[in-house]
Amino acid sequence: MSDTKNFHLPDLGEGLPDATIVEWFVKEGDIIRLDEPLVSMETAKAVVEVPSPVSGKVLKLAGGPGDVVVTGSVLAQFAPDPNLPQRAEAQDTGHSHGHAPSTGEPAPAKADKVVASDEGGEIAEKNERADAGTVVGAMQSSDTVHSEQAVAVGGVRAMPAVRALAKKLGVDLSRVRASGPDGTVTMGDVKQAAANGSASAAAGATPAAAARAPQVAAEVAPAREAPATARTPLSAAGKPMRTQPPGVSASGQPEQLKGVRRNMARVMADAHSKVVPTTLTDDADVHAWTPGNDVTVRLVRAIVVACKAVPALNAWFDGDALTRTLHPQVDVGIAVDTEEGLFVPALRNADMLDARGVREGVNRLRQQVEARSLPASELSGYTISLSNFGMFAGRYATPVVVPPCVAIVGAGRARYQLTPVMGGVETHKVIPLSLTFDHRAATGGEAARFLRAMLDDLALAQ
Repeated sequence: MSDTKNFHLPDLGEGLPDATIVEWFVKEGDIIRLDEPLVSMETAKAVVEVPSPVSGKVLKLAGGPGDVVVTGSVLAQFAPDPNLPQRAEAQDTGHSHGHAPSTGEPAPAKADKVVASDEGGEIAEKNERADAGTVVGAMQSSDTVHSEQAVAVGGVRAMPAVRALAKKLGVDLSRVRASGPDGTVTMGDVKQAAANGSASAAAGATPAAAARAPQVAAEVAPAREAPATARTPLSAAGKPMRTQPPGVSASGQPEQLKGVRRNMARVMADAHSKVVPTTLTDDADVHAWTPGNDVTVRLVRAIVVACKAVPALNAWFDGDALTRTLHPQVDVGIAVDTEEGLFVPALRNADMLDARGVREGVNRLRQQVEARSLPASELSGYTISLSNFGMFAGRYATPVVVPPCVAIVGAGRARYQLTPVMGGVETHKVIPLSLTFDHRAATGGEAARFLRAMLDDLALAQ
């Protein structure tokens, strides 16, 4: 066995190019055992805990919390200890060291869970595989991958996403009252502790940490010695102050995009380069609605009705092969806005759900997004999407169509307007709608008929 072993960041799901360090569970010089939690990493999809691939001494760690690590680059370096349990190198683990050359054959479907080797590759799903391997975000026993579970670190049991939230809110998990099963700290526990200030990380600092505080302050003082002077429109000579071009000076600090926002930037840029977008707008008159109508539920139902009337917009389009796939089912991508960025989970089989089923499904997706517990598979594969941005502000928009989808519906903020009726004028409530579609895959007439079908369904009383 070599004196040192490098561990490369594996693909944490669906070919993501990088991940952000949330929290190291060890420091350089520590001894770690095989499969113990090594680091918590955030991707565009989730927060996962990466276990150690070896037992031994930690020699080097790649960066600190907040740093972005490229998939395949060195994440940590170890000095394996032959006296501790190790994964037998002679066993057939199916480790993939790098990318295999293309053979022209379709790639096999990937497993939902990523299994990491010290080279950062993935353990293939093989029947003859005897080694349990190392699972990112879960521990593997025999050939069965179990669902992600809370891991005890420092005596505290919590899911990776809960640890990430606690770090973000400045909550000391060891001081939080756990309400979950087997003493697991939940998202709600962390939020409650943050709200009442009962578990502030600063308040729970040890005497040793408090003693180090002046030293740390002294070390960072040079960077803060020159406070910014008060802004004034006049120079020292009393003349109007000149400003600098943006390229010369900037008052803000450049911030590297990470996690969800980083992936969102890539997706939006890709969509902009591949789609020929066209937007139609109109107002849905909902004056006839009876009390109790749920706006989101009605919008989803109207999309389903329109998809059945005009299947061309419930489709995927391959711009390279110039092929179109019409879908018999309607899976609606529901745009969910968060502080971390935009998530679009899929409401599956919306065409088979009643009003209660749609509401329960939307609530479940929002809760899973908030808890960062949504499976990566649920963030793709929808056939059309909905952005209900009117919950905040805005009437009309040009929502972005993300390939391979053909269309997205945007719902603006409802308002009241004067509407001419027989014999006079009435005040009607209307919901502004924006339909953006890829004009390569659908005609203007198809888009207009789709929007008409939505308007007619939304005009119904219930």
